[in-house]
Amino acid sequence: MLADRLKTLQPSPTLAMQAKAKAMRAQGIDVISFGAGEPDFDTPRHIKNAAIQAMEAGQTKYTEVGGIPELRAAVCHKLKRDLGLEYTSDEVTVSCGAKHTLYNIVMSLVNPGDEVVIPSPFWVSYPEQVQLLGGVAVSVATSESTGFDLDPAAVRRAVTPRTKIVVLNSPGNPTGAVFSAAALKDVGELAVERGFWIVSDECYEALTYEGRHVSIASLSPEIKARTLVVNTCSKAYAMTGWRLGYAAGPKPIIKAMTDVQSQVTSNPTSIAQWAGIEALAGPQDEIAKMVGEFDRRRRFIVGALNAIPGVTSVMPKGAFYVFPNVSALFGKRWKGGILKGSSDVCAFLLDEARIATVAGIDFGSDAHIRLSYATGLETIKEGMSRMAAAVGRLEG
Repeated sequence: MLADRLKTLQPSPTLAMQAKAKAMRAQGIDVISFGAGEPDFDTPRHIKNAAIQAMEAGQTKYTEVGGIPELRAAVCHKLKRDLGLEYTSDEVTVSCGAKHTLYNIVMSLVNPGDEVVIPSPFWVSYPEQVQLLGGVAVSVATSESTGFDLDPAAVRRAVTPRTKIVVLNSPGNPTGAVFSAAALKDVGELAVERGFWIVSDECYEALTYEGRHVSIASLSPEIKARTLVVNTCSKAYAMTGWRLGYAAGPKPIIKAMTDVQSQVTSNPTSIAQWAGIEALAGPQDEIAKMVGEFDRRRRFIVGALNAIPGVTSVMPKGAFYVFPNVSALFGKRWKGGILKGSSDVCAFLLDEARIATVAGIDFGSDAHIRLSYATGLETIKEGMSRMAAAVGRLEG
């Protein structure tokens, strides 16, 4: 009955776990969720006010498909201010969230059989979007010993004449990895040499805890010409529900993405666009406060995880996720059976500790699980206490 392309499509496991935890709480079960990929902070007041003013001013109609000129100008301003990147408004398009932006890129560039190289562990939607459109997702391992830094030699080995795109996500989901400038430069130069495109997903740019964020597009004019920079208002401004993402890059690809969007969603929400202008061009003070709080939580949760026998976690350098290695727990027993992989560990933690986590197998590594620390510090402390107690009850 359904189209063949849906035979391999997997629904988002992160959203599924979030929904499961919410349903359990609705039944009165005290579940702590570490599954959410969104800040627990509210959208700053000045951004909300901009949306209210836009509504009152009648900005509630269709807009240009790729975003109003004022918002595209604000994107250009933000990229110049924060990254030193020069773009014109016709090199920018705005979509209904960065996930939509990424889908538009794949739709515009990937033919059936084209290969898209994706460093692993990866965000769950990258390979699914590629496969949905008939492309071939090629995962390239990164090493936990380097903090999951990009491995340029492995990327070079994976690139073939069929390679159309290399996707880079730094700071990354699920690992919190920040790719080194040297590794980014090597891969950027490879793109220039071999003629593939780089999609640089920089959605967690603002959440960089050690040093400043480096965009691969800033490393040379030649690399910039092969790169699509993707970002969003969701993470830095706690605007996940507003659905506003954007891309900057070569005009022909930006136009193609906008043309695709014209037949699928039309414009992003008009009110969200006016809020986005205020987010990108208005006061940035709230970001530093949020980053400071996330940093505090990051340090606590990594220390707590590493204190649990059989669990180890590298210190993430960005985003708001930890990706602990739980493979030392495999083979241990609990009432639900023997732990054989990351899905079993997540089921065990949900049942025994009443904490919701996401299996690493969905991100390309069955040795790990993902936890988001985008929740209050006291909640994190309680969750880690529950996890330690549950792991302590395992047998074998």
